[in-house]
Amino acid sequence: MKIGFCGTMSVGKTTLVNALKEIPQLKGYNFITERSKHLMGLGIPLNTDSTLKGQIIFAAERSAELMQEKIITDRTVIDVMAFCDLSESMTANEKFYLNSTLTHLIKEYDVIFYVSPEGVEIEDNGVRETNAEYRDAIDEKIKSLIQMHISNAITLKGTTEERIEQVKNALVQYV
Repeated sequence: MKIGFCGTMSVGKTTLVNALKEIPQLKGYNFITERSKHLMGLGIPLNTDSTLKGQIIFAAERSAELMQEKIITDRTVIDVMAFCDLSESMTANEKFYLNSTLTHLIKEYDVIFYVSPEGVEIEDNGVRETNAEYRDAIDEKIKSLIQMHISNAITLKGTTEERIEQVKNALVQYV
């Protein structure tokens, strides 16, 4: 199975995926988490500064993940599409063609969880954007993309422990 978590920045996606490593039913999965610090260190612009080249790198990472059989990832192509749409550096044509291509990969996820920012404060990790308005704009774009492309996304809310239980309950039918 290919399981993806999507959501705006600083909602606990990486924390959740790391916590799921302890769930016995998910043994054998490849858990893939945040690589932003590494990419930033390579000089790849992130967040509002993201460029076409940067978004292609993020898209390539998501695509490579989808080539594996059993993954649980804290990013999906939906996330890439949202950041692409809100990039200040990309042209309208660049955004359109990249997102049109990424649309074809959405169906490869067996399960997509949307992680709500409700009740979660923005944490400054030195990499992610801490602008609350930008965070909300990304969240709205992700919800819009989910509504457009996914009929069965599962929304997660609450504490990490509550989210783990929601994930376990949702995955009962699959694992």
